[in-house]
Amino acid sequence: MSRSPAPPPRGARTHRTRSSSRFRGWLRHHRAMALDSARRLLRTPIGSLVTMLAIAIALVLPAALWLTLDSARLLDAELTESATLTAYLAPGVDDGEAGRIEEALGAQPGVARTRLITAAEGMAEFQQALGLTDALARLDDNPLPASVVVTPEAPAPDAVRELAETLGALSGVEEVRLDMAWIERLRSLAELGQRVALALAVLFGGGVLLVVGNTIRLAVESRRKEIEVITLIGATHGFVRRPFLYSGAWYGLGGGLLAWALLTLGGEWLAAPVSALAASYGASFSLPRLGAGGSATLVGCSILLGWLGAWIAVSRHLAEVKPR
Repeated sequence: MSRSPAPPPRGARTHRTRSSSRFRGWLRHHRAMALDSARRLLRTPIGSLVTMLAIAIALVLPAALWLTLDSARLLDAELTESATLTAYLAPGVDDGEAGRIEEALGAQPGVARTRLITAAEGMAEFQQALGLTDALARLDDNPLPASVVVTPEAPAPDAVRELAETLGALSGVEEVRLDMAWIERLRSLAELGQRVALALAVLFGGGVLLVVGNTIRLAVESRRKEIEVITLIGATHGFVRRPFLYSGAWYGLGGGLLAWALLTLGGEWLAAPVSALAASYGASFSLPRLGAGGSATLVGCSILLGWLGAWIAVSRHLAEVKPR
């Protein structure tokens, strides 16, 4: 006959019950403080909206700059992918020899594909580009050499430079031209922009802390008597600090949502002119969007800054509030 397990000691059951009760009470107090903080903000809608708008403006500027740099990185990736080499053949090379040199270039490791431009084709393209068909047609000899456009497999600048040196050493190749300087300038400009965006983010983040901190400081001063009373009956600093922290988080949430709305509306407003400008140059370009991850990051950082600003302000001024 099996025996039923012995019940746990009464002291253990009492300890678990008390722990569960304290946890439920802690959750109830957090929920009450969050709702009370939201109600206090709604009682002063104009002041709360001004504070949230100041937070939003401080967040929009570095976020917009970062989106611009993100579009520059995408453009840099597209330009790097389309990087090509032009191998100019030696003067006097006929079309048959040029075809054999093209095959030799295409057989080199690191070459994805090649395209031969004969001397006659090069002259025709030159005439069409400059609009000097009649003047150039009077020339006795074609001064342009044949050339081979080489597309590398690896678009990395170092790999392309190494491939250019290899191709330039082949027989029949007079010169290999690679114009990567403008791409490197674009990358340097993007790197500079990233550092500027980071500096602006830190600067405006400090501005958010000051805005929220000053607002919470005024709230602490307006409730000084209440804080003194609850401190006299044994309230801890954590208990007193909690509603102000929720107020800072609400300010941050509102500021983050306003910043997201401003970025979205601004992107929609500028989308048509930017697309028209890109189309005038024969390209297709659209402004980058925040996306779900970027939106969550923006709002999350705003909430964190609001909470941190409130914590700093309350911790600083709570020590000055002494019961009398």
